[in-house]
Amino acid sequence: MEAEWTEETMQRITAENTALKQRVRQLTADNRTLDERLKAARSNLRFQDRRVADLEARVTEPAPKS
Repeated sequence: MEAEWTEETMQRITAENTALKQRVRQLTADNRTLDERLKAARSNLRFQDRRVADLEARVTEPAPKS
């Protein structure tokens, strides 16, 4: 089958393959970055939820009698 391919065709395919591999590497890195950002956002949200719950509990507590 390779005998039917011209040198130009093989070079084009090799170049496209190289470009696709680079794109996969870039997308993998982007995905990792986005995953880390998502984890951080979820952690921040959990912290804020706990903070809001604590503040709500304080607001609903009866005032201490003097």
